[in-house]
Amino acid sequence: MGLTRSPKQYFRIAKNVPKAWKEIDRAELYRTIREFRNKRLVDYMERENGEIEIILSEKGRKRALKYQLDETEIKTPRKWDKKWRIVIFDIPEKRKRAREAMRLKLRELGFKELQKSVFVHPFNCKDEIDFIVEVFGIRPHVKLILANSFTNEEELRLHFGLI
Repeated sequence: MGLTRSPKQYFRIAKNVPKAWKEIDRAELYRTIREFRNKRLVDYMERENGEIEIILSEKGRKRALKYQLDETEIKTPRKWDKKWRIVIFDIPEKRKRAREAMRLKLRELGFKELQKSVFVHPFNCKDEIDFIVEVFGIRPHVKLILANSFTNEEELRLHFGLI
């Protein structure tokens, strides 16, 4: 969506905006955009035709990813494929906050912690793990292993309600 100073341009833009957008309080919208700009979540870019394009900044992109991260969940299939997903990581001390965030997120997703940097889950989670390591910027330090069997498997099956 673009903003414009030109009345002619405004009506051309407004004509193409869905009805729900028309019900938004413009003053509140502009106030929110200014607030986002002050917090450096968005940037403005003026086009040749006078429209101002609002662009998500790097900081804004990271904030948006955080909200997506909060909504991440692992789907439970109807039937278990009898494979274990093991996440192992060795994240350097200088990235301690990312390491702690990774542990917390894995617990939130229902992983069982086997050791401080080894977690297991019975259901497919490759996309979710890929997304998490991308958000935290720790891809080189994290591995996902797919295993057919596991010592203490009965204990894990019980933990995950697979017995």
